[in-house]
Amino acid sequence: MPYDSSLDNQLFAKILETEGGRITVSVYSYNNGPLKMQVVRENKDAEGNFRFAKLGRLTKEEAQGVLPLIQEALTHM
Repeated sequence: MPYDSSLDNQLFAKILETEGGRITVSVYSYNNGPLKMQVVRENKDAEGNFRFAKLGRLTKEEAQGVLPLIQEALTHM
């Protein structure tokens, strides 16, 4: 069964703005299934548009900034 975006419900989302982009922490439920947390990094390109990037490693500042967002997301799960 292919992915159907109309069945994907976002229940929570918060964004951490960084120098080069942003990190989004969100909670989703697909087709009323189990709640799952998603953490996404988006970097700015030369024109200032956000582009998806592999989350990879976090700096200490990013980790400290995203931890409260993760803890808040957990209260929605």
